[in-house]
This record gives sequence, C-alpha cells and structure tokens, in this order.
Amino acid sequence: MRIAIVGSGYVGLVSGACLADFGHKVVCIDKAEAKIVDLQAGRMPIFEPGLEDLVSKNSATGQLAFSSELAPAVADADVVFIAVGTPSRRGDGHADLSYIYEAAREIAAAVRGFTVVCVKSTVPVGTGDEVERIIRNCNPTADVAIVSNPEFLREGAAIDDFKRPDRIVIGLPSDERSREVMAEVYRPLYLNQAPIMFTGRRTSELIKYAANAFLALKITFINEMADLCENVGANVQEVARGIGLDNRIGSKFLHAGPGYGGSCFPKDTLALVKTAQDSGAPLRLIETTVAVNDQRKRTMARRIVLACGGNVRAKTIAVLGLTFKPNTDDVRDAPSLSIIQALIDFGAHVRVYDPEGMEQAKLMLGASVDYAKGVYECAKGADALVIVTEWNQFRALDFERLSRSMSKQLVVDLRNIYRREEVCKHGFEYVNIGEGVAEDGSVFAAAAE
Repeated sequence: MRIAIVGSGYVGLVSGACLADFGHKVVCIDKAEAKIVDLQAGRMPIFEPGLEDLVSKNSATGQLAFSSELAPAVADADVVFIAVGTPSRRGDGHADLSYIYEAAREIAAAVRGFTVVCVKSTVPVGTGDEVERIIRNCNPTADVAIVSNPEFLREGAAIDDFKRPDRIVIGLPSDERSREVMAEVYRPLYLNQAPIMFTGRRTSELIKYAANAFLALKITFINEMADLCENVGANVQEVARGIGLDNRIGSKFLHAGPGYGGSCFPKDTLALVKTAQDSGAPLRLIETTVAVNDQRKRTMARRIVLACGGNVRAKTIAVLGLTFKPNTDDVRDAPSLSIIQALIDFGAHVRVYDPEGMEQAKLMLGASVDYAKGVYECAKGADALVIVTEWNQFRALDFERLSRSMSKQLVVDLRNIYRREEVCKHGFEYVNIGEGVAEDGSVFAAAAE
C-alpha cells in the first residue's frame, strides 16, 4: 500500500518508519527542508530508542522516503496521514488547528483517485468534519474519505507501542470503503492480535483526549496523595502499590513526582477543558487537574528552597534531568523548566545536566543556567543535588564521590528513585516525595512500628 505522511515530527516519523517496516511504501513529507535533508542523510531530528536503525533499514530498501514536495506523494498515495502539530493556541488554550487545515487545503489540490485522508494528529471533536468541508470546498471532485486514527505512542517506547499496541482506534465516516483501506494498513498487526476498534469519527477524536486526561488525572491524584502522606506520616509509594494491586485501578501512572509535562498531557488536557466549556458540559475534574499540575511545578521549587534552609540566594543547585521523562530529548512543558525558573527567581545559581535533553533545553533556558557535561561535573561545589527526571544513569550515583565534591550533602529526589537509608548512610540529608518525616528526621512510619 502507498502511504503519504504529512508532517515528519515525532508522530509522523515514528509512524512512517513503522508502517514502512510493515511492508508499505511510505513517503514522509515536511516543509522544513533542512529536516528532510537530515533525514535523507540518516540524521534524526529527535531522540527515540531504535528509531535511527529503523529509518536506516527501511530507507536502504526503498520502503521509506522523505520529501519536501507534498503534491507528488499525495497524488500517488492510497492513504494520506496528517501528522502535523496541534500546539495550544496563544491566548485561549484551544488547540491550534491552523497546520491541520493548511495540510487539508494542500492535500485537496494534490489528491488523485479514491484516497483515504487520515487525521493522526491529536485534534478536538469535530476536526474531521472541518477537514472534510475544507477538502470538498477546495476540490469538489475529490474522491476522499476522512478518517480519524489517533496515536497512542509513549515517548521513549514509541516503536514498541506502534508495533504492539494496546488498541488501534479508527473513526470512520459513512463511506465504507475507508474501513477496508484502514484494515489493510494495519493488517500486519493482525498477527499480534492487536485489538482494532472501529467507531464514529467524533468518538475516535474524543477517545484520544479522554485517555490522556484520565492518565493526567491519575498522576495528579497520586501527587496530591503524596502531600497528604507527608502530613500524616504515611508512605506514598506503599499507598500507590496498595491501591495499584486493585485491578480496577492498576499500578501505572501512580508514581508521585513533580507533575506531568511533555508534548501531550499539558496541551491535550487544556484543549479538552476548552472544548468541554464551549459545548456547555464543563469537565470540573480535568479543570482542577490542569490547575493543580501547573501549581505543583513551582511548589517543587519551594520544597527545594525549604530543604536548603529557606534561602537559596547565591547558592548553587545542581539539577539532574531536564526532559519530562527518560529516553527522550523532549523538554516541552517539562517540570524542570518551571522548577529551574523558580529557583532562579529565588536567587539561586543553577547548573544542569541531562543525558539527551541538553540541546533542546538550551533553546528554552538560554544562558540563565550553566550546562555540565556529566553528573559529577554538575554536582561539583553544589549546595543541593536535585533529581528531576528518573534517567537510569541517575539510579546508581557514587555518593562517596559526591560527598567529596559537593559543598553541602543534600539530595532532593523528586522521583523517589532511592531509598532513604541508602543515601543517608553516606552522610547526606535526603528529601523525597510523599514520605512523612518527623522533626527529628526519622520516618513517621518507621517510628510507629
């Protein structure tokens, strides 16, 4: 099957590489010519484990190609995926659909013969209807069917998610021909018995937003439980395990931390809130989730200040982890950005390190922080070491070495990747999330036992 993918960002590139690996003939299109040149040369614009090898293999066989010219690829395609960005619109928080609609107009001018146009970008309910209206207005003779096929890819595990999905959701129009085409696109996954759910187009669009909002709600719930645990002398990790063993709840996304970030949850929850408000059915739980999460990030900075004795002016704070999660270089809406900015506002000198996110962080933070080349360079002379992202590289730190190089022996672990006794035996003060500690430094739960 011949497939064109409009947009070669995270979703478009991963989807294109995987579909090519299934045996389809795929062309990934992007207006950024420099990006296309890099991709043709095998240079990846993003970090995603396994992606470079997958792109290289399928480019070599001719299954996967890259182009800045939309018209030829679309004219030749059986299916055109729209995978462009839908960032939050400035001013009101709605999803900015201008890239979607621009792609629709260009596709309308280029399409030839029956073609399924599939919206893979995350879009509000009703976007597929507007894409169809645009295409039919621009080209009344176009023989197209507009389909919704949201992505459910986790950064850092995207290839495995695409090839072994929990589910494939396909929102169909009334044109039954599109069902057969989309079934053929995903036919290779039948061998893995991947569940394919065919539904209405608007329902499909809402499923994506509802899934992200519910996961964001779980994260926010356990973060608030962590605060309660600290005040009453409980341990949030044990609370999370205790409720996660209930199959109705499940253990995933019950890890207390500094709040959610990334390219999806912040913008998608906000867009869903706006859609719900406009429809007259406001989602109060999600409104609160957004507000609590935004506040939590700066609250984490105040926690660091408190751990430093209530004042960080002229002190050096070493921050480990800039990306919103491990195994990606994505720093969009990462908790680290809000935490670092708040620390700077409090007068701290901040030094940072991340295994993959340094270049992207420089675009956000500029010269406001110092950039280290490794963990121990970052920690040298620091008054506090703060773990913000749970990279594996940070899970086995040499605390003896850190104690010799740091100015003060203080670790603030915002991801709970260490055990208190493991850190404290090296003479460090240890501050984490969701563990009640008495005034004498003992853990409430341990004292109760």
